[in-house]
Amino acid sequence: MDAILKKLFSSEDEELYILDCLSYLMMFMAFVTFIALLFVNVPYGRYASSRSLIYPFLIRGGKSTPFISFALAFVFCIYNGYLQTRYLSHYAEYPPDWVTRPYFITGSCLWLTGWIINIHSDHILRNLRKPGETGYKIPRGGMFNYVSGANFFGEIVEWAGFALAAHSIHSAAFAIFTLVVLSSRAIAHHK
Repeated sequence: MDAILKKLFSSEDEELYILDCLSYLMMFMAFVTFIALLFVNVPYGRYASSRSLIYPFLIRGGKSTPFISFALAFVFCIYNGYLQTRYLSHYAEYPPDWVTRPYFITGSCLWLTGWIINIHSDHILRNLRKPGETGYKIPRGGMFNYVSGANFFGEIVEWAGFALAAHSIHSAAFAIFTLVVLSSRAIAHHK
């Protein structure tokens, strides 16, 4: 991988600059998506590795997923995974006591809280209907008692916590992307 990257970028500074630009591009794409979804009613896939890799194997039946939604989610997961991993593994500089700093501890706790909310909300959604039952049902319990899109809320909290703990523009860009995209999905679901 390093050999490929050396051919693509003349220096680490150039690669870091490109990573920064990609982060800003991701925030811009989130904004454009949010605005577009205000005016156009289209099926829309959303990010989450659990959504793309684990959740589909746990749900019972339901609507099929259009291939384009799958492909876009897959490409985005690879893009975002590269962006986060490359920055954190090669460029992020953290002091030795980083894991004891308040922003890391708070961010880690937020991430864990969001993850638990997300997993629990998915469990509630998967078990809304008994086998063979059809029709719309309103989820109850857990965070669904407080917000109509508890699964979306959990994921937003999760990635906001990650951004706080990682303390980088790249993780913040992803948290903002998640907030914009999932809040627009939550608004659409609430209607």
